[in-house]
Amino acid sequence: MIPVALVVAVSFAYLLLLFAVAYWADARSRQGRSVIGNAWVYALSMGVYCTAWTYFGSVGRAAGSGVWFLPIYLGPMLAMILAWMVVRKMIRISRTYRITSIADFIASRYGKSQWLAGLVTLITVVGIIPYIALQLKGVASAFAVLTQPLGGVASPAVPWWQDTTLYVALALAGFTIIFGARHLDSTERHEGMVAAIAVESLVKLVAFLAVGVFVTWGLFQGMQDIFAQADAEPRIRRLLLFGQGQPFPYAQWMGMTLLAMFSVILLPRQFQVMVVENVQEQHLRRAVWVFPTYLLLINVFVLPIAIGGLLYFGDRPFNPETFVLSLPLAEGQTALALLAFVGGLSAATGMVIVEAIAVSTMVCNDLVMPLLLRMRRFSASRSGNLTGLLLTIRRLAILGILLLGYLYFHLAGEAYALVSIGLISFAAVAQFAPAMLGGMYWKGGTRRGAMGGLLLGFALWAYTLMLPSLAKSGWLADDFLQHGLWGLAWLKPEALLGLHGLDNLTHSLFWSLLVNLAAYVGLSLWRPPSAAEASQALLFVDVFHRQAGARPVFWQGKAQVSELRGLMTRFLGAARAEQLLRDYARQTGVADVAQIVPDARLVQFVETQLAGAIGSASARVMVASAVDEEALDLDGVMRILDEASQLRAYSHALEEKSQSLERATAELREANEKLKSLDRLKDDFMSSVTHELRTPLTSIRALSELMHDDPDMDGAQRQQFLDIIVAEAERLSRLVNQVLDMAKIESGQADWHASNVDLRQVLEQSAGSMAETFRERGIRLVLSLPDAVPMVWADADRLTQVVLNLLSNAAKYAPRDTGIVNVHLWADARRVSFEVKDNGPGIPPDQQAMVFEKFRQVAGDQHYRPGGTGLGLPISRQIVEHFGGRLWLTSTPGQGACFGVELPLDARGRGEETH
Repeated sequence: MIPVALVVAVSFAYLLLLFAVAYWADARSRQGRSVIGNAWVYALSMGVYCTAWTYFGSVGRAAGSGVWFLPIYLGPMLAMILAWMVVRKMIRISRTYRITSIADFIASRYGKSQWLAGLVTLITVVGIIPYIALQLKGVASAFAVLTQPLGGVASPAVPWWQDTTLYVALALAGFTIIFGARHLDSTERHEGMVAAIAVESLVKLVAFLAVGVFVTWGLFQGMQDIFAQADAEPRIRRLLLFGQGQPFPYAQWMGMTLLAMFSVILLPRQFQVMVVENVQEQHLRRAVWVFPTYLLLINVFVLPIAIGGLLYFGDRPFNPETFVLSLPLAEGQTALALLAFVGGLSAATGMVIVEAIAVSTMVCNDLVMPLLLRMRRFSASRSGNLTGLLLTIRRLAILGILLLGYLYFHLAGEAYALVSIGLISFAAVAQFAPAMLGGMYWKGGTRRGAMGGLLLGFALWAYTLMLPSLAKSGWLADDFLQHGLWGLAWLKPEALLGLHGLDNLTHSLFWSLLVNLAAYVGLSLWRPPSAAEASQALLFVDVFHRQAGARPVFWQGKAQVSELRGLMTRFLGAARAEQLLRDYARQTGVADVAQIVPDARLVQFVETQLAGAIGSASARVMVASAVDEEALDLDGVMRILDEASQLRAYSHALEEKSQSLERATAELREANEKLKSLDRLKDDFMSSVTHELRTPLTSIRALSELMHDDPDMDGAQRQQFLDIIVAEAERLSRLVNQVLDMAKIESGQADWHASNVDLRQVLEQSAGSMAETFRERGIRLVLSLPDAVPMVWADADRLTQVVLNLLSNAAKYAPRDTGIVNVHLWADARRVSFEVKDNGPGIPPDQQAMVFEKFRQVAGDQHYRPGGTGLGLPISRQIVEHFGGRLWLTSTPGQGACFGVELPLDARGRGEETH
């Protein structure tokens, strides 16, 4: 037992911590440093799904039915598989059209119907009040366990003004009003609230895991020990079985899983954190795996705690829903019990805060606003700023919602377990599934179908689930439960039309969703959609297929900027209205607000901005009252759609032309660079050829003139000069032949005489031709040739030209007297290769690519550079590549250079070997 004062102090200290976190996040936001613009914060905020139901109710359900707590969490995990397709579309639609709630979403899809928005809001309020009561019950039960003797008799009820639960509800209302209802525009992010919810998600996870670790390894010897002891107890062993000794109820399991899948998308608080508070669509990519991981972690100890509590307390009358508190208290772990209580408080307060913000927005926009607009004082023709009034209404709605939850807690909460209350709420919001999901993917859905489906589904939910819960609480007579309405057995709410064999939840879900879906589809097919419904259907279903500039605007008529400005000022405030209009003017390319054209796009812009403050349905009514609008029929919708399609086609064509011009510009730029490169090569060619031609010609002329001027020249001297003249003439001829050869190869006019060629023989012959050159320079030539290699299909003379060029280069660069040139030949299943490697100075890495360029030779004083054209290697590469091969270079400075040639085995030469 813990003193009441201490528990109260810890509770309100934790709430003050939430205030501090929210205040800090808001302050950071005002400085332009958003806290919630982070994928981790977004994913953690989705943990608001785990409420007091998770914290207390799941353990209670596991203690009574074993693994049957799992479907409530398997559903959301499975839903996250489709999140990128479904939730992302919800986010895109809501951001595009400034949608702020589930009611606004559904009403906007079906022609911005106020009646439909009001119906969705009423269903939400009726369905969510029990859920808020669940949170308050969880906090009250936890408080009682901490402050009363363990296992003692519950204290008598205290007057309402002394009930701590009431003050917790009022404190939560204050927090929600401060951090969730400070601005009228609901599309603005609630930075402080989301940051606080993310912190709460961490707190409840850490607290629950701490209790789980304590029970598993503090009270027992691990999970194996818990399950072994459970298996030895007949009354507990059944909890480990899915069917618990009975045929497995597949319908109930699937029904609860489907219900949880719908709830994680359709609960107002989930829509608020997943859709309205989303900063970037890409954050969803992380959330789709972080959120299921979070659910897994927070549920991993549910069954061990439940079974551990049953084993620990035995037959003593302890409520399993409070095992997370009673087990630490029983062992004197006061600090852990307080941490667990804070975790449960966190789970409850997070849900209440977000749910109150979401539902209060719906109540203000879709219930109160339509009533105000029908009053003469607040009609569209009147002026005056209504932002203060609307904020007051929203704040009062928050307070009223929490007080209604407190009232339900006292009326019916004590008769039902936490899980039962939560399932009632889940089944209520599941009624939105046909209208919402159908509206996102089916253009044929109509307002009539949505309205009919919701009315019938909600009526069956109330009759088969809500009213029985009140009757079982003693608030209603239970005759209709036993005998059916008016004594008709086939009208029993838990066995409707004689359907037996299902639990009350699955039974209610089956009938309500079946009738809801049938009415939605049937009434939608009965009559075609109106122009307003058809236009909204196109915008919702095709939201990913339309860019902002090409999105059609389904409106026609006349408008005045002054009227629209006055309307924005009235609901958004003068400063905000002026800022928005200036931004719009800048986006449309006009100098100031006075020059804005009052066309359909301006009307849509104003309506969209108002929708964020008062809801799309009320915004539609207010804008229609301020402009001269012409009725739009289906033909008009199709005409506008055709115009938008043409605009999109023109835009696409312009984009293609722009891309084509960009490609042409790039190609021209590339061609220009190639021309410049060719021009440089031409200059290099002329310079090299001129230089190479001048050198032998100069020698020939000089020696010839010497012999001409000196008829009496010594015979030996004359013979020496003649030998030089012959050598230079041969060099000149070789240069001309190489230039002509290169030109023929590049122009495709070279003569090729391909046949089966034995590379081993080519290498031996080439080595023999160069033997004298190597001997004169004192260079040793080493051949490493196999006995046989397959034939290659090539030109033998051209390959000999390649080998001679490589051997000649090696001879030039290998050091005199100590030089070594190695020639290595090998073959595999697909190719024949050889390498020519010298022990010369090598080639620097930055010059290795250059050696294959025309008229380029390796530079540097450390290299011996004899006269040449710089065409040998380029010609050799052209020859090798012509036959599908490859010529490469590997070299490390100071360790010589290695040139390699690789030629593929042609089918005509493969398998034929020479010996």
